[in-house]
Amino acid sequence: MRLSPCVRRRLAERLIASLDGEKHADAEELWAEEVERRDDDFRSSRVKGVPATTVFRKARSALR
Repeated sequence: MRLSPCVRRRLAERLIASLDGEKHADAEELWAEEVERRDDDFRSSRVKGVPATTVFRKARSALR
């Protein structure tokens, strides 16, 4: 608390950024695993693809 407000703000930002970095590192690994799983499901025909035009049409309709 003896630091100036400016220095405390910068310190707080750096501390928060260091936490965010850890969270993002885990997220990247989890997303990579998810991508692999979805790709395997698609290639093995466990799931069917949906044309982008259909997806966008439904999304636009839901936003109205």
